[in-house]
Amino acid sequence: MAEKRDYYEVLGVAKDASESDLKKAYRKLAKQYHPDTNPGDKDAEAKFKEATEAYAVLSDPEKRSKYDQFGHAAFENGGGAGGFDFNGFDFGDIFGGSGMGFDFGDIFGDLFGGGRRSYSGGARVAKGANLRARVHITFEEAISGVKKELEITLKDDCTDCGGTGAKPGTSPETCTKCQGRGQVVITRQTMFGTMQQSTTCPECRGAGKIIREKCPKCSGRGYIAKKTRIEVDIPAGIDNGQMVRIKGNGEPGINGGERGDLLVEVIVYQHDHFVRNDMDIYANQYISFAEAALGGDVIIPTVYGDVIYTVKAGTQTNTRIRLKGKGVPSLRNKNIKGDMYVDLIVETPTNLSREAKEALAAFDEACGNKTERGRKKKRR
Repeated sequence: MAEKRDYYEVLGVAKDASESDLKKAYRKLAKQYHPDTNPGDKDAEAKFKEATEAYAVLSDPEKRSKYDQFGHAAFENGGGAGGFDFNGFDFGDIFGGSGMGFDFGDIFGDLFGGGRRSYSGGARVAKGANLRARVHITFEEAISGVKKELEITLKDDCTDCGGTGAKPGTSPETCTKCQGRGQVVITRQTMFGTMQQSTTCPECRGAGKIIREKCPKCSGRGYIAKKTRIEVDIPAGIDNGQMVRIKGNGEPGINGGERGDLLVEVIVYQHDHFVRNDMDIYANQYISFAEAALGGDVIIPTVYGDVIYTVKAGTQTNTRIRLKGKGVPSLRNKNIKGDMYVDLIVETPTNLSREAKEALAAFDEACGNKTERGRKKKRR
């Protein structure tokens, strides 16, 4: 097992850091490594857990004092993730109103095996797990927004047992080991004295109830899985890899907890002509030699349709022009759009006819061979 890093080092703070400094450092790390913003990234998940464990200790004056005196040895015999029970640990004052959009009650339950306890002190009530799906859209659909239909497998309450998991005509019984609380207390003797730890009841697995006769239809699970079609509203301006959250379309909750959510990852196909960079779009536009030399109107395709742009006489190749407001709309404010940048590429003609070659030679002569190539030709 890898040696644990110093908690102060994990959060990037000094040992005399104030409560405000700790909170600020943890908010930054939690936002950076949150699993919802790093789907499937095990390294980010590990760093998120590490930062959470460090903050859970250092933000508690009593735990911080023990850690400063004994280091990690102070918690070696504890429970939960890294020796801590995160149930009941309140992160609301850290993230409440932050605008981060993360449900930390969900994520701590997922990562640390905990859940939200009911206020009545009964069995653990927890939100269901989130489901994940993926949808592919075109470049243009990402700019304008689109509705897509997905088929996913959802779990609904069994119609025979009403979601209890018990055979019709019977009911689940209260667990005698935990008296329906779903938690049992384990007492251990440590170098610091007697320590108590709450853990999930091994008999009922946190449900607080035992099913003696299981429902034949759902095999005691309390739910039936079925395929469901769901419409996903993908907002204009979404970028490749971003998520759309659909509330209440995840796994069923535990002991009456709310359903989890459906997280839909959006994959945007690459475009043959346009390239996106944040809210701006980049493209090349080929123009003829005559258009570059004489100037004139050219038609430039954009994601919003063709626009007419007047090229200045004497335009050189790789001249970049800006089409204001022809970029990507902001996800937060649809009235704000990026710009489009177009590189004008002067196209050299090929397969010229005899008449075209003669005309071009006459043009070159009329210009006095003023190009660098012409000057070298005359010096020979």
